Amino acid sequence: MLIHIVRRGDTLYAIARRYGVSVARLRSDNGLTENQTLVVGQALIVTLPARTYTVRAGDTLTSIAGRLGLTVVELIQNNPELALNSTIRPGQVLTVSFQGGKLRQMVTLGYAYPTIRRDILRRALPFLTYLAVFSYGFTESGALIPADDGALIAAAYEFNAAPILVFSSLDESGGFSIARASRLFNDPQLQETVLGNLRNTMDRKGYAGVDMDFEYIAPEDAEGYQAFLRRAVAVMRPAGYTVSVDLAPKTTAGQQGLLYEAHDYPAIGAIVDRVLLMTYEWGYTYGPPMAVAPLNQVRQVARYAVSEIPPDKILLGVPNYGYDWTLPYEQGVSRAENIGNQGAVLRAARYGAEIQFDETAQSPFFEYYTGGRKHIVWFEDVRSIQAKLALADEFSLLGVGWWNIMRAFNQNWALLSARYDISKVV
Repeated sequence: MLIHIVRRGDTLYAIARRYGVSVARLRSDNGLTENQTLVVGQALIVTLPARTYTVRAGDTLTSIAGRLGLTVVELIQNNPELALNSTIRPGQVLTVSFQGGKLRQMVTLGYAYPTIRRDILRRALPFLTYLAVFSYGFTESGALIPADDGALIAAAYEFNAAPILVFSSLDESGGFSIARASRLFNDPQLQETVLGNLRNTMDRKGYAGVDMDFEYIAPEDAEGYQAFLRRAVAVMRPAGYTVSVDLAPKTTAGQQGLLYEAHDYPAIGAIVDRVLLMTYEWGYTYGPPMAVAPLNQVRQVARYAVSEIPPDKILLGVPNYGYDWTLPYEQGVSRAENIGNQGAVLRAARYGAEIQFDETAQSPFFEYYTGGRKHIVWFEDVRSIQAKLALADEFSLLGVGWWNIMRAFNQNWALLSARYDISKVV
């Protein structure tokens, strides 16, 4: 696997010829449309096969995988177009392995809303250990506010990804309720009702675990939150369910702010099976222009996390999106537009921008003008994802988790396929 940075005059055909790969594979791995214009500074992943197999008459994916010592899902990982169309034909060349080999085994998780496009979901699932379905909430009486999750659960099992129920303090309006979370943490009867309903739902629907996503907790409820997590573990573990928690990106134990204070890293890490560090949103909708997950900032969170929680319990959060700011930025007035990573490259091409790369943040960005206003876009590409995966490797973390997989990001999955063995638990 290598990364090619587009230079002026490059064409997809010339790049493919230079590295001895097919244009179709280069286009697929990078999520490029048929006639997409390349952008100066654009990063392209080039996956280099080490071993291939030519389909014969009578072959099936199951028979090929068995002959090659792979699972069907591993075969799909190496040939991701099969996730969308599993029909194979004699003479078709399939990739069996890649040059450079695998770095290590990695646990992966991706969050998705029930509204995810099915082609995007199927493209992602072969590369996920866990699919986290966002999100269940609860009423004042303890009844669950459900998600329309049946199709996602079925698709997850098709690709041996374990479905995880995300549980949060979302109320009937769809917003996080600090008051409702507080009542849950301080009312044993409500906890019993909620956890019983969760357990019954997981039994009935086939979930493999629950992910607790309580992002705004009053500081005085910190101990109550921990007690609730202990009770959840006592209910879930005997049934074989895992319990994980999403943690705000802290760099010190005493970090101030509603998002941070009740997230006690060592206490929570000791209770649950896994944690996800929400290492993103430095650049955010109402904030000043900057990378969404600058590596220097993410590193500080990871360093603190491993000092308090065993690394083999930690997933590093990775954003699958960027932002477009209209300049000049005005605090309290400006609102950045959320944009997908592949969409960002298309926008750069539309406005004739050149993509640059910030070495400190390890993130790409570009500037353009429209309507007489200057814009700046920060997003993610294969270089920034490679840097985050390398950070997870450096700190020996369990793996990574994406918020979220709602938008296509083919480079991300191509990189995982070429360099990591994806853990599968179902």
